[in-house]
Amino acid sequence: MKNLVLLFALATAAGFTPQAIAAGAGSADVTPVADVTFSLRTEIADGALVFVGNGGSIKDVVNPELKVEEGAVVAITVVNADGAMHDIAVPEFGAQSDQIVGKGAATTIVFRATKGGTFEYVCTVPGHKAAGMFGKLIVGDVKAAVSTAKDISKNPMEVAEPVGDRAPKHINYDLVTTEVEGKLSDGSTYRYWTFDNTVPGPLLRVRQGDTVTINLTNAPDSVNIHSVDFHSVTGPGGGAAVTQVAPGQTKSFTFKALNPGLYVYHCATPMIAHHISNGMYGMMLVEPEGGLPEVDKEFYIMQGELYTAQKHGSSGLQEFSLDKLLDENPEHLMFNGSMDALTKTYSMEANVGETVRMFFGVGGPNLISSFHVIGEIFDRVYDLASLTSPPLTDVQTTVVPPGGATMVEFDVDYPGRYILVDHALSRAEKGLAGFLHVKGDADATIFETKEHIDAASGH
Repeated sequence: MKNLVLLFALATAAGFTPQAIAAGAGSADVTPVADVTFSLRTEIADGALVFVGNGGSIKDVVNPELKVEEGAVVAITVVNADGAMHDIAVPEFGAQSDQIVGKGAATTIVFRATKGGTFEYVCTVPGHKAAGMFGKLIVGDVKAAVSTAKDISKNPMEVAEPVGDRAPKHINYDLVTTEVEGKLSDGSTYRYWTFDNTVPGPLLRVRQGDTVTINLTNAPDSVNIHSVDFHSVTGPGGGAAVTQVAPGQTKSFTFKALNPGLYVYHCATPMIAHHISNGMYGMMLVEPEGGLPEVDKEFYIMQGELYTAQKHGSSGLQEFSLDKLLDENPEHLMFNGSMDALTKTYSMEANVGETVRMFFGVGGPNLISSFHVIGEIFDRVYDLASLTSPPLTDVQTTVVPPGGATMVEFDVDYPGRYILVDHALSRAEKGLAGFLHVKGDADATIFETKEHIDAASGH
């Protein structure tokens, strides 16, 4: 009855007469009151929650694209195939179903697609979108727009060459500060401020005792002054006092790397928090004498925040919000610069039996991270990135402050997809997730799964 009332309400909103509504009310088939219908079912697939097409061209397609003409009345029916609570909504058109629980339960939304474009259909039960329950509704003859937005996300495999067992030497690093419109997620962009066109900036790798010269150039098309403060530097402002660089200019300084460790660097031009939030952070690794022990895989990961006037999930160019920055209320959180950096854009991979090392830092500027890899245990944690202190062992979650870092190492013993999170887990709903894909043979003595039959239902 609830679904029927919803159908009448939505069909009325779509512009149908009571007679037309009644024509379709006596049947589960909503074709009489809709120009186009879709049927989806809910499933759990490879650990994710998804919608799956029930027939026609979308049969068995996971989170299929639903294509309709502009102005069409659309009916989407969802059948519960996994028994959990679900719903479906198309927020752009105000379409929201009731919630369905139990296998075989169904619900339908009916709405008129009043404007062309690409929109989202989604399960609004908390956590379900993050678990995979969303897809695209394409209205009209939507041609793929050629985006001028750069991919600013940092490749986590770009970790620079280990220093090895070498003597100290003089190293030069050239950094360029830029202001570019970059991809935040599918359908949204942001005007980032960067070091070398990526967020975070490059991982700079030196040896304790090296003499390091930093040449900082501010791109000619910038509209802001920029600078750099290295937490690895002993000297005024970590270098920021002498690198306030106007657009089109270059400034340099030289320092000696006195202390080993993994250190954050960031822009330190007022308003400092604004410059950092916009993407101006990175890390420098100062390896101890003799270098770090060899491992099989190394990854470079930094957590950041964006404060925008638009809500998380909005499309188009997102605009900076000073009020939200001052309230420390970010709309977006991400690893390596964008929502998709470590889930779609780059694939971090390892093989069973290998040792993984992660250089992890928090650009911030405000939030503490509780870094965790779901399904793994850190064999060694170099707490607060102290490379000369004995590491902590057998750690589940490690705390990293803004402007701080850690180095974690662990052996991968079992194949699968392992999810990187900040264990303040509501932040995953704002984009903070990454994947580590482990390949190899499964060892049943480590992990084994069995599916049990529900005796009551026979399923």
